[in-house]
Amino acid sequence: MAKLNLDKQESEFLDSTIRQWKTEGFIDSETAEILSASYEVKGFDWKRLAQYSFWVALACGIIAIASLIIDDAVIKWLEKVYDTPDIIISLVSGMLAGGLLYEGSKRKKKYPERVFSNEAIIFFGILFTASCIAFLGKTFDNGSGHFSILFLLSVFVYALLALKFRSGLIWAFALVSLGSWFGTETGYQTDWSHYFLGMNYPLRFVAFGLLLVSFSLVMIKIKIVNEFQELTYVIGMLYLFVSLWLLSIFGNFGTLEDWMKVKQIELVYWGIISVLTAIAFTIYGLRRKDYIAREFGITFLLINLYSRYFEYLWDITDKTIFFAALALSFWLIGRKAEKIWNVEFLKK
Repeated sequence: MAKLNLDKQESEFLDSTIRQWKTEGFIDSETAEILSASYEVKGFDWKRLAQYSFWVALACGIIAIASLIIDDAVIKWLEKVYDTPDIIISLVSGMLAGGLLYEGSKRKKKYPERVFSNEAIIFFGILFTASCIAFLGKTFDNGSGHFSILFLLSVFVYALLALKFRSGLIWAFALVSLGSWFGTETGYQTDWSHYFLGMNYPLRFVAFGLLLVSFSLVMIKIKIVNEFQELTYVIGMLYLFVSLWLLSIFGNFGTLEDWMKVKQIELVYWGIISVLTAIAFTIYGLRRKDYIAREFGITFLLINLYSRYFEYLWDITDKTIFFAALALSFWLIGRKAEKIWNVEFLKK
């Protein structure tokens, strides 16, 4: 039987647990030796290094491209490229996107262990897809300013590509594009006024997040998309909770000028709604063993509580007392989390 490959902290915890069981007579020496021999401390975390390396590589690549664009010779070349018809740029971008997505998909089947390099290739394919759609939009632009159609088009393109290549990364871009379409379309329909059906942007995206979370629960029963259910659930929760948090700060105001005319205490009911929503999702997550709902609820409950402190109490509280209370609260949270982790680890 293969040994469990544990990190140092997990190994030390098991060592102390086995010793304690042996001391208290729950297991004999032979069983203790068998258990101790069933795991080993893993070496360097090469997977995490690979992940970070590809992130750094992508960031450096973007910086390199930006630095290249600043060069005078390149600027002159870009001025010539600027005269290239939009449809040509769109077609070239489309071909590059197709080639990169095909190569990324082929490598996923041929080299499934190369997770991060495969995803990096797909990521660049997604960028060229966006370029293709953008320049296609410029080609057929009639001056109406209805550019939200491009976001809607990208939703369908990314969704089809995600289903074709079974890629969660592309599906995530489809959901981001869906949110972009929702925001720009509601703005266009109101001639870019500050409210849509009486809602500012954060309140609109609270409704959008709820719809996306609800749809993710239905996706379990839809075979063709059920593998993206959890990802959709997470992104929907992100839309929902970030929007609620922004709403708790700015309220349902469309401009900063209107918001600055009122005292923050007058918006306290939005904060209460945000906190109650976080508590409700935390309780739901604990009862249904839904770790996503539980962690989003706990995280944004803390964010909301500390946000309310900075809004209402920062100026009147002694900073020593505040940071001492902050340290104590996070220490208690850490202790509680450690106990939960120990229990879950033992179950595993």
